[in-house]
Amino acid sequence: MSYTAETYSLLSVGKIVAGPNSIEAVKDIAVDTGVQKVLIITDQGVWNAGLIDKPMSILKEQGVQVTVINSTPPEPDVEQVNQIFQEAKASDCQMIIGIGGGSSIDVAKIVAVMLKNDVSLRELLKAPKITKRGIPTLMIPTTAGTGAEVTPNAIVLVPEDELKVGIVSEKMMPDYIILDPLMTLNLPKAITASTGMDALAHAIECYISKKANPFSDTFALKAINLIARSIRTAYNNGQDIEARHDMLLGAMLGGLCIATSSTVAVHALAYPLGGKYRIPHGLSNAILLPHVMKFNMDAAAEKFKNMAVAMDLKVAGLSAHQAAEKMIENLYSLISDLNIQVNLQEKGISENNIDSMAEAALKVTRLLNNNPKAMNKDDIKAIYKKLF
Repeated sequence: MSYTAETYSLLSVGKIVAGPNSIEAVKDIAVDTGVQKVLIITDQGVWNAGLIDKPMSILKEQGVQVTVINSTPPEPDVEQVNQIFQEAKASDCQMIIGIGGGSSIDVAKIVAVMLKNDVSLRELLKAPKITKRGIPTLMIPTTAGTGAEVTPNAIVLVPEDELKVGIVSEKMMPDYIILDPLMTLNLPKAITASTGMDALAHAIECYISKKANPFSDTFALKAINLIARSIRTAYNNGQDIEARHDMLLGAMLGGLCIATSSTVAVHALAYPLGGKYRIPHGLSNAILLPHVMKFNMDAAAEKFKNMAVAMDLKVAGLSAHQAAEKMIENLYSLISDLNIQVNLQEKGISENNIDSMAEAALKVTRLLNNNPKAMNKDDIKAIYKKLF
């Protein structure tokens, strides 16, 4: 199989601990690092669910002073991240633990590097080189979606541009990760569905990306297999530990795909939906995924067949094109089975907004340039139109 890139690389975290009750590893990490002051960054939902109670009690048993910021909002914007940074600075912490979904983990990564680099968030959004790694970080995802715990990326909403902007630096790669499926057992069904589809989108997009390579291909196909076989079970029976474990691993592998490859047009078209209309990131990707993949199908039919095999679809004897069609059909069925739907009109979007949305998506060249098939404004408008 040929690849566009002549060379490729893999960024990885310092240590990953996974499996049921792996949250207990917080003790070993505290001992290994010798930190005395820890800041936990999380959100109200995680806080109210009591998910930080166990790691916080473990830390306190080790004599570690713990400060908590539980105000991370969904899709945080520049000023909200700056506010959390100021609180973090005042805590005089030696380590940051991000507990929650992608938003909390992204904020934790940004704050950690800002504490070690003389750079403002506005400057970071303009992509200056980050010279120093941040203070040590531990990421504990409570959703199986973004894979943010293993990526060098962090997303921030810039309200005045009505767009989300990605900060990318290997200096933001976390030091430790804990993947404990018990931390995800009570995840609501709707969030299980949208975050799970977000994870699937990462794997699929990175697999067909122009930046795809042997690393990302390996991670992507395994992620697709894990998610495809378990997402319906996790949705229908949230207490199924094996399914939750599969989903966490699949999401993490999808994140590793991003660390070595790149997402493509699904994410590019999703950014305007979140940036202007505040549609959650995972939901935006979920509703766009089948339509964008149908557009891309003829440009990467052999890869689509490989993905169909990874999904355990019956494609033996089918041509690459036929197998690709079956894979796309499965994506549409998955969206239906998970009851994923969004009424764009109810979100304040009308068909009159399609042109401006397409203009915004076209600006996300970082991702569109990696799409296997060139996409112009009319192509983007046609895809948006299918969401009405």
